[in-house]
Amino acid sequence: MNNFTSANFGETKANLTAILPKKLAHKNIESNEVDQKFTDERKHPVHIIDLPSNSISMTIGGLLPNGRSNRHRHTYETVAYILEGKGYSMIEDQRIEWEKGDAIYIPNWAWHHHVNLDPDKPAKYLACENAPMLQNLGQLAIREER
Repeated sequence: MNNFTSANFGETKANLTAILPKKLAHKNIESNEVDQKFTDERKHPVHIIDLPSNSISMTIGGLLPNGRSNRHRHTYETVAYILEGKGYSMIEDQRIEWEKGDAIYIPNWAWHHHVNLDPDKPAKYLACENAPMLQNLGQLAIREER
């Protein structure tokens, strides 16, 4: 990987060549073990989708019946698509109701947490975040838990 500075501005390429990584698919995501570090930290099951993206990440998360995530914030944006369940997210002081088929947006550095309202079934979501891009720009992806 090159390390460019402002002096290298004239070296910006006029065209690009696609470089395909060896891994373009991650099969049977939910049949794999949960990522224990993130599951413990976030207090709900998390499956990391292991693809070689340099700018976005995807995870499948879940909230246990009547479960609640920690209140947290991060410097990266999140779009969460609800795969199963019904509940709400508190984003700063706004309560955002959600159910299967909805998508919610969590802005960077906004305090938030998620709640599953179903006493019998888990809720499940697909989260897409731009954390890898911020990490590659110099460890700018920061997360804080409360």
